[in-house]
Amino acid sequence: MKRKISDLLLNYSLYIVLGIMILAVIIHDPSFISFKNITNILSQASTRGILALGVAGLIVLQGTDLSAGRILGLTAIISASLLQSVNYASRMYPSLPQLPLFLPLIIAVIVGAIFGAINGFGVSKLHLHAFIVTLGTQLIAYGLSAIYIDRPPLGAQPIANFDERYVDFVTGYFKVGNLEIPYLIFYLAIIALIMWFIWNKTTLGKNMFAIGGNPEAAAVSGVNLFKNIMAIYIISGILYGIAGFLEAGRVGSATSNTGINYELDAISACVVGGVSFSGGVGTIPGVIIGTIILQFINYGLNFVGISPYYQYIIKGLIIILAVSIDVRKYLVKK
Repeated sequence: MKRKISDLLLNYSLYIVLGIMILAVIIHDPSFISFKNITNILSQASTRGILALGVAGLIVLQGTDLSAGRILGLTAIISASLLQSVNYASRMYPSLPQLPLFLPLIIAVIVGAIFGAINGFGVSKLHLHAFIVTLGTQLIAYGLSAIYIDRPPLGAQPIANFDERYVDFVTGYFKVGNLEIPYLIFYLAIIALIMWFIWNKTTLGKNMFAIGGNPEAAAVSGVNLFKNIMAIYIISGILYGIAGFLEAGRVGSATSNTGINYELDAISACVVGGVSFSGGVGTIPGVIIGTIILQFINYGLNFVGISPYYQYIIKGLIIILAVSIDVRKYLVKK
């Protein structure tokens, strides 16, 4: 009995610690629990949640993605540059007419998909480790962002002053009585539902879990590793493009630092949400819950005035604890 209790406490220690942290914030300032704060947390979690949904599939494949944040940043910069207000004197493209919103979104998705395809090709065809491939594309995406944004005559400066249609599309909200529910929450929910369907109701999803669980057995059973791995990586890139398009509008500007370290938040959310680095294990609801829990803590620590330096330490400890529990579960299964 004692053994079972100790195993239960160890397996769920991360959630216990996170729960205690959230409870401490609430006790410190009960006003933290308000509808406004909760919708703010969910809005801030939206783009990171979409990013995490892309990274999650790669972790299920026993991979990872260090380039996710920088790809988001590049697509955010591109989207922002194409959707500046036509009345803004310092536009990046002064003679560009007002574009329909879907066009920059499509461009962002294509750019993200290209990077996803490069990552997927490196992993599936060249048999490189995902860590190395995505480290390389991370640097490439950052270099392209810096080159794109640092152009004469204006030089490197934040891209801001967006078209009102873009701002309304991203930061708008539904009004239910006196309550305001941001569009971003619905965008995350829609994409999560689509990804849930792909993971659970399609052949691609079943093959993804098969490859992540045992690549050799999946290949023997007739699964085309190259095509399936490429598809998962391209989907991840598409999600990064969507997240970048939304992130620029959410923040209100884009710079070469947009998206920095976002991949760490995405990976953390996946691990906290139960996506195993051992491969073949993970759920969409788990990823969303992990994203929201971490954003809840980030927002809560800022709310009570904890120094950002201490927040980095706390995030690091959460990642170590989450992976330690994941490894322990894997060893127990073996």
